[in-house]
Amino acid sequence: MKIRLATKQDIPAIRHIAHETWPVAYAQIITKEQLDYMLALIYSNQALEEQFNNGHYFFMAVGDDNQPIGFAGTSETEPGKSWKLHKLYVLPGVQKSGAGKALMQAVVDIAKAHHATQLLLNVNRSNPAYNYYIKSGFEVAETVDIPIGGGFFMNDYIMKKQI
Repeated sequence: MKIRLATKQDIPAIRHIAHETWPVAYAQIITKEQLDYMLALIYSNQALEEQFNNGHYFFMAVGDDNQPIGFAGTSETEPGKSWKLHKLYVLPGVQKSGAGKALMQAVVDIAKAHHATQLLLNVNRSNPAYNYYIKSGFEVAETVDIPIGGGFFMNDYIMKKQI
């Protein structure tokens, strides 16, 4: 497995991984209607292109066969201080392979290269990934309910980690 910087040509792979991981990750947390709404909102071709155009960096984890198995998305939120991990997903069949940890390290490395001292993320309060983030050195900074349209909310923890 290796980690590489993604390009806009990776948008189909990012969309594929999101559509494979979200139903598994969120089926017990949010309704199918909210899941479908959020996938369309965040992972449409247009939305991903806009993220690339607005300074988001994406990293791809690729397996030994050079096929994408996971991705992470990040961007600077406060120059010289903080970056945000927006997305980190690994295909269900290869979770616990080290891909998530390697993607997280790529995000930390780029944040540090831009002189950031902290990394932020949002995680659904019922998401088991919360425990992974705690083990990775994150702490809860705030509890939020964010309206995202369509009558839906993201019921999240905002977490932070000093890097």
